[in-house]
Amino acid sequence: MAAIAYFCGCFNGAVIISKYILRDDVRRHGSGNAGLTNFYRTFGGPLTFVVILCDVLKAVVAVLIAAHIGGGFDPRMMPDMPLSTEMTVYYVVLFGEYWAALFCLLGHMFPCMFHFKGGKGILSGGTIVWMIDWRIGLVVWVGFLLLFLLTKYVSLGSVWAGASFPFATWYFYPDPVIVLLAFLLGALILWKHRSNIVRLIHGNENKFSVHRKKN
Repeated sequence: MAAIAYFCGCFNGAVIISKYILRDDVRRHGSGNAGLTNFYRTFGGPLTFVVILCDVLKAVVAVLIAAHIGGGFDPRMMPDMPLSTEMTVYYVVLFGEYWAALFCLLGHMFPCMFHFKGGKGILSGGTIVWMIDWRIGLVVWVGFLLLFLLTKYVSLGSVWAGASFPFATWYFYPDPVIVLLAFLLGALILWKHRSNIVRLIHGNENKFSVHRKKN
């Protein structure tokens, strides 16, 4: 499951589209990040939607595969689990989704076929939260959108997403293993945005604009 999710994450739309269709690696421009925002700022155009589709679909596939594998779990393999048969399967599926989410983001951020230089995981991670639980999705996305719309800083919304996800998970699923995985996911997002956080603190972070930068 982890390997499948990781290689799903490695399917980085920004790198693939820029490198093999536009013949120009997005990581050589702007922030150097292989993500949607840098792709749009650098290239713009309708291929941006293909990047969005790639990052969304790989997250969907990774989580669905994990849910399918978990759904086939035989509760008799865990006879000491203090839960009903249905709840045991539900827990295994939930664990599988968080486990797959972690490795999908690791693949996106550190893709082995692209020299371990990938994106920051916001679009894929944002898709994953909806796949796991729509309530967590609301917490993450409403905060993200409000901060982005009010400030025009994508990174500020992204920091909210990384910071709020583990706490929302803890509120809805107060299981130590699930919460630990959620904190690992949130920590990855925040760590990948560490340079953005520094720029936000110093007031020199780039704001998002619908007009892409001219090369």
